[in-house]
Amino acid sequence: MSRSFTKLFEEINIGDVSEVGGKNASLGEMIRFLPDIDIPSGFVVTATAYKYFLSKTGLDKYIKEELKNLNTRNLADL
Repeated sequence: MSRSFTKLFEEINIGDVSEVGGKNASLGEMIRFLPDIDIPSGFVVTATAYKYFLSKTGLDKYIKEELKNLNTRNLADL
């Protein structure tokens, strides 16, 4: 499996929302399809990078453990 931790705005589009988020996907669309608007280039850190970080640091297990007994119907707990 190929992992991509960053992507340039020019490489993403609205179909990438789950990986880069809605605002970043929209920036990618604007850069690609609205050339008359001056939008500076940039990059995004992907959801894949975030999940990899959580996995490698063990934070994914810590978060699951901390949240496993959370009563989401109790506003004080939230």
